[in-house]
Amino acid sequence: MSWDFDDNLPIYIQIINKLKIQIVSGKYKPGSKVPPVRELAIEAGVNPNTMQRALSELEREGFFETQRTSGRFVTMNTQLIHNTAQQLALQMIEDMSQKLSELGLTNNEIMNLLKQHLNH
Repeated sequence: MSWDFDDNLPIYIQIINKLKIQIVSGKYKPGSKVPPVRELAIEAGVNPNTMQRALSELEREGFFETQRTSGRFVTMNTQLIHNTAQQLALQMIEDMSQKLSELGLTNNEIMNLLKQHLNH
């Protein structure tokens, strides 16, 4: 099953974001081996070159480490993973807040709705 992509953002950036989420959520644990490029490309439904571009960027950012004969592994840098989780969460909150503001809700109304949701 291929991944869902948004036409408004380059696919390789969406792949980067999805893989970061998979790392911070624990699908790919620190030190675990990442599937080969072709396997990930098939799973995502993208060209292997696009997947390679995303993986190279993630390696440059420190999320992956390549061991020459063994393949690619998730970083053991748990601080990077934790910081990324926080950044992603803040971005999601910002996006949600902006959309709710577009509905005409005030910050207090948004907070009250969020509190109601979390208390259920």
